[in-house]
Amino acid sequence: MRINWKKIMKAIIGIVLVGLVFYFLYVVLSYKRIKDNQPLEIQQRSSIESVKAGEVYSVMTYNIGFGAYTPEYTFFMDGGKSSIAESKDSVIRCIQGSAGTARDCNPDFLLLQEVDLDATRSYHVNQKEIFDGVFAEYDNQAAVIYDSAFLFYPIWEPHGKSLSTIAVYSRYQIESAIRRSLPISEGMNKFIDLDRCYSKSRIPVENGKELCLYNVHLSAYGNDAAIRSAQIEMLSNDMEQEYLAGNYIVCGGDFNHDLLGTESLSGKVESWAHPFPRNELPEHFNLAVDLISEESRMAQAKSSRSNDIPYDPAKTSVVTLDGFIISDNIDIMEYDVLDAEFSYSDHNPVTMSFKLKN
Repeated sequence: MRINWKKIMKAIIGIVLVGLVFYFLYVVLSYKRIKDNQPLEIQQRSSIESVKAGEVYSVMTYNIGFGAYTPEYTFFMDGGKSSIAESKDSVIRCIQGSAGTARDCNPDFLLLQEVDLDATRSYHVNQKEIFDGVFAEYDNQAAVIYDSAFLFYPIWEPHGKSLSTIAVYSRYQIESAIRRSLPISEGMNKFIDLDRCYSKSRIPVENGKELCLYNVHLSAYGNDAAIRSAQIEMLSNDMEQEYLAGNYIVCGGDFNHDLLGTESLSGKVESWAHPFPRNELPEHFNLAVDLISEESRMAQAKSSRSNDIPYDPAKTSVVTLDGFIISDNIDIMEYDVLDAEFSYSDHNPVTMSFKLKN
């Protein structure tokens, strides 16, 4: 019997094409944005009911990079090779290292980004459970930033399915918290950059006002200036309303903008490192890094590294994407980027101590 290889190849190609069509439909039909204005469940562990004006408090923001970023790790979307972590043990070591680094600083408030609960890329390690154990006496909440379909991309090492959060830990009681959905691209980029959000947590102040803690992770990939502007506009409007209500605002996170760059020097830059548009912030708000001396600002380490090559202090491009926006009824006492040498993440933590004005 003679084998008809041409028919066999046509059948194989047909099966592959049908499979691709079904996969495309699966990704598109399973895509949905997470509901806006979603109240968040708070794990109530703190016994301290409120903060006080005039006392010094500390806050840290830390993008922990879903536990993948050892110094040797490179990421495929930045020109590197990997799309998932090296191993489950590596993820656990990185998350334990990040948690230990944060605990050593002993912040009153901790804002985390890229905290996976159940993701292919991080071997299904529930990273929040590790932080819950390290910060056992803190109130905490987590907002799901995205819950994606299985992404069969890149083909050689699929990024897979991701259930990931941004999380807040507070030594003081969180009265309430809410998740807000940020504007995102409506094109194909939404399947790559996925969903985006910020959370707002309310901490009672003894004078009857509230400290509003915002935890944000803005879009990273794509050059859509309109989306970048819309995200900052939504965040700014929300913060302004809280300020006008008499509250104190600390907004921290990964802004995916160069916080040290100026728009006049922008030129051609990476899509995740456009200079932050200070002129779009409302009156009474500033980037905290702008309120420290230029000498201190220039002497600090940078908060994020590029992931096209393994970390090399002499070669790797670094930029400050992480930090804080604060309202003018808050005084900064200290501000620093902790040089953790990107040991457990592609980001270094940023810390700030501050006082609420009377």
